[in-house]
Amino acid sequence: MTRFYRDIKHYLKYSIYAARAELKAEVSGSYLNWIWWILEPLCMMLVYSFVFGVIFSASSEFFPAFIFVGLTLWNFFSTNLKNSVKLMKNRKELVSKVYLPKFILVETKMFVNGFKMMMSFGIIILMMIFFQVPITWNLLLAFPVLLSLWILTFGLMTILIHFGVYVEDLSTVVDIGLRLMFFVTGVMFSIEDRIGASHPWLASLLGTWNPIAFLITSMRDSILYGMTPNLLLLGVWTAVGIGISAIGISLIYRFENSYVKVM
Repeated sequence: MTRFYRDIKHYLKYSIYAARAELKAEVSGSYLNWIWWILEPLCMMLVYSFVFGVIFSASSEFFPAFIFVGLTLWNFFSTNLKNSVKLMKNRKELVSKVYLPKFILVETKMFVNGFKMMMSFGIIILMMIFFQVPITWNLLLAFPVLLSLWILTFGLMTILIHFGVYVEDLSTVVDIGLRLMFFVTGVMFSIEDRIGASHPWLASLLGTWNPIAFLITSMRDSILYGMTPNLLLLGVWTAVGIGISAIGISLIYRFENSYVKVM
């Protein structure tokens, strides 16, 4: 782990510079530029609010903000995982010419999507003001929830970037898995309200042992409803994320010299 911390510190400036360059390149050919990063999640929130709120009669207090919080965390998680599978192959020219710890590619991509997530949180703050959401000290618990999400996402990405080099169809498997996971994560509805009455064991399973569902619920509880999330379980999932990260980093360090040959 000493090598990992040394590399993170050494390549931090590169990661920030590369993330800024990618963000600029992403909007260079667009008329609305960075405004799309705000418009897209807003439009999706309106669509899902109509579909789930009107057609499927799903409802929660501050429902538009409820959905937007779920979309913000889910988009960060799912987009990073999708990108990580082919991240090494997409950067083949870079990694084949200069030495770069391969998890730095993961860190850079997370900075890109993390910046977009922070812009979405700016909208969430405006929505909280509009809906007159009561502000409590539990709002501060949003930061450990985000930290846990970051660590868990980083760990899973290091695993996927490694196996993505060797397994050609992994991107398809990940895409299918994320599609399934989307519908059991409670992004658009409250798992407890929709499933808890008829299937309490299933609601407990999905809400507790699905880490993304738990983190989304914890974020909603802390910033929208002034409730304290399960801090013990939050610590458990953070520890799990650290463990997964350690495994992924070990795999990358062990096999990084063979990636270019396989690609």
